[in-house]
Amino acid sequence: MQPTVSDFLVSRLREWGVERLYGYSGDGINGVMSALRRADGNPRLVQPRHEEVAAFMACAHAKFSDEVGVCVATSGPGAVHLLNGLYDARKDHMPTVAIVGQQARKSLGTDYQQELDLMALFKDVASEYVQMVTEPAQARHVIDQAMRIAIARRTVTCVILPNDVQDLPMEDPPREHGAVFSGVGYQFPQQLPESADLDAAAEILKSGKKVAILAGAGVKHAVDELIRVADLTGAGIAKAILAKTMVPDDLPGVTGSIGLLGTEASDRMMRECDTLLMVGTRFPYVEFLPEPGQARAIQIDVVPEALGVRYPTEVNLHGDAGATLAALAERLKRKRNSKWRKQVQGWIDDWWEKTEARAATEATPINPQLVFQRLSPRLPDDVMLTCDVGSATNWYARNLKIRRGMLGSVSGGLASMGNGVPYLIAAKFCHPSRPAIALVGDGAMQMLGNNALITLAKYWQEWQDPRCIVLVLNNHDLSQVTWEQRVMEGDPKFDTSQDLPEFRYDQYAELLGFKGLVMREPDDIDRVWDEALAADRPVVINAYTDSDIAPLPPHIEFEQAKSYLASMLKGDSSGLHSAKLSAKQMGRSLFRRKK
Repeated sequence: MQPTVSDFLVSRLREWGVERLYGYSGDGINGVMSALRRADGNPRLVQPRHEEVAAFMACAHAKFSDEVGVCVATSGPGAVHLLNGLYDARKDHMPTVAIVGQQARKSLGTDYQQELDLMALFKDVASEYVQMVTEPAQARHVIDQAMRIAIARRTVTCVILPNDVQDLPMEDPPREHGAVFSGVGYQFPQQLPESADLDAAAEILKSGKKVAILAGAGVKHAVDELIRVADLTGAGIAKAILAKTMVPDDLPGVTGSIGLLGTEASDRMMRECDTLLMVGTRFPYVEFLPEPGQARAIQIDVVPEALGVRYPTEVNLHGDAGATLAALAERLKRKRNSKWRKQVQGWIDDWWEKTEARAATEATPINPQLVFQRLSPRLPDDVMLTCDVGSATNWYARNLKIRRGMLGSVSGGLASMGNGVPYLIAAKFCHPSRPAIALVGDGAMQMLGNNALITLAKYWQEWQDPRCIVLVLNNHDLSQVTWEQRVMEGDPKFDTSQDLPEFRYDQYAELLGFKGLVMREPDDIDRVWDEALAADRPVVINAYTDSDIAPLPPHIEFEQAKSYLASMLKGDSSGLHSAKLSAKQMGRSLFRRKK
């Protein structure tokens, strides 16, 4: 049998090093499914229960493996379902390729069943490259371009395959004018800024008496170089949420997360620094950066459009984070005065005491901070953490103390609910011998997580390490948004939009062949974590937590306090309980006993 266009696609992906695709079948992509069957698992198709899950898994594959993530879907509805996960990949700059089916060429333009204008549909999310293959000789360079551009530009690309083209005999391009011959492969260059710019940046760092570093996801492979520059300059290191697990929290000077989810130590450092070095980050919240004019600022990024976009930087260094930081370190000498670093470390120590105090605040039935606080010292050294979007993100960002060797991620730029369990499954496919924990709210669990657990049930027994834990914060409330309604809008909790139905996640887990565990009161927390981490199968923890534990920001603005008070006066259904807990948290923080 002569290879088809689909056979060529599958073999070309294999040449590009793709071992796994995440996708769901349908008649618009049947030719590719036939080719995957003939390929006998090389590359392998992983079948989630929904195309959105497939796209989230492809994004997570890129995050946890440093490889390109590939997802595949049928035409029409399947293609539409991919979009949210693909936007997650685009916003977090993860190389991801979407392969989608389309109706036969002869029917295009007739409003045929499941026909959509896929070129237009994907033009935004795959803005760097979206192309439809209309004849066999085109397939080679379209696939190569999609892969190379996705990897080189850290972005999403899309290949559209009409279903009749998928089954046509493959043809190489003719060796004639107008034809294109493409090849496989891409390696990142080591990119360095101009020497004069490095000299200028080094002089700023040398002259700074209070240096602060803000690290983003771009430091993933430059942590040693980052730590060296921090040690030479006496700087503290704050982390954007995507860098949470990249820079260990047990190193001197690491202030933790920054922003609405951040620590008071990071906030104090940014308010008092005179020099700011931003590395591999597009952190968006200007109110948590130094006042313009307060600090002389330098930024390092491999993407030029990221430079100078968040803060008025004095020197912009366009280059690879590791190589650029190493070049800076060569130009620096260790500062003798460690007063600033000691001051920063004092804020850090104070912050970790404060997290313990806040976690100890009594709640009904369980304070969610306590669940995370008790997990932190139990985290395995090689754990992989995935966190969904919601109130759980606050406690992930603040209460877990990360050590070297751990991996983790969230939906950062898109901040999409529903990513937690799909990320977990993809992480386990990438590293089947490592334990993994997903931290998920009940809103995200009911939205997509319960569905994704069925996929986990299908595949978990093939992994060397079966430890795979899903923590569900069951508080019957879309609590993150409830607090945003109170603090941003001055509105009371809108019960109609915020209340969630009861669901027995632990019993559902048992139906799927997992272990289901319940936390109903604080005394359950230690026992359940120990049991979950020792289990021989996936575990779902149904943790009944209090939705009225406020995710207190590092500093409270007057307008936020005024809006919160207004929401209480308007008759918030949880107003009195919420206000008491907020006062208790702040009181425990202010009047905690020193060790």
